[in-house]
This record gives sequence, C-alpha cells and structure tokens, in this order.
Amino acid sequence: MLKGNWVRPDGGYTIAIKSIGPNGQIEAMYFNPNPLPFAKAQASRQGAALRAFFEIRAGGYAGSTYELTYDPASDRLRGTYYQAVAKQKFDVYFVRQ
Repeated sequence: MLKGNWVRPDGGYTIAIKSIGPNGQIEAMYFNPNPLPFAKAQASRQGAALRAFFEIRAGGYAGSTYELTYDPASDRLRGTYYQAVAKQKFDVYFVRQ
C-alpha cells in the first residue's frame, strides 16, 4: 500500500519506499533532489489509519521529521513536516508518482 515513490508537489521532494518489514520498519530514501538516508522510518496503525514517521538527520536537516497518514480515498500521504533547523511545522502531502 505504501510502497513506491511519493512526491511532494510543492517542491518535488520525494520519498521512495522500497519495503515495510513485519515490525513496521520502512526501507526508504529521501530525495531533495539529492538522495538522503532516513535516520528513522517507521510505519504503524492507529485504529484504521496507516501512519508513517520519517526522520532525517543528514544534509543539514538535523532532526527534521515527516508525520504522515495514508489517505486511501485520494491515494495520498498527508500530514506535517517539521523543519528542525527553522523550528517550523508545515502541512504537506505526497502523491504517488
């Protein structure tokens, strides 16, 4: 359901999800457009909602995070992006590429 490439239309940032393990561990990479590894990538269920958490510590992101929920009706990942350096939160969404 989450596997694949997800692009953020407002900037072209991409999350490429390769796989999700049985414990919820996500194998994924972030592109801005250069590739950056995630320090943490985890999927979880909250009721019926499928959630994904990503943390970036490389490339000047210093602990920036995405907290996203999968919306099956629109096939989008929606949520918030916390830009740790600027200490600001933004509402964002990703569409399947």
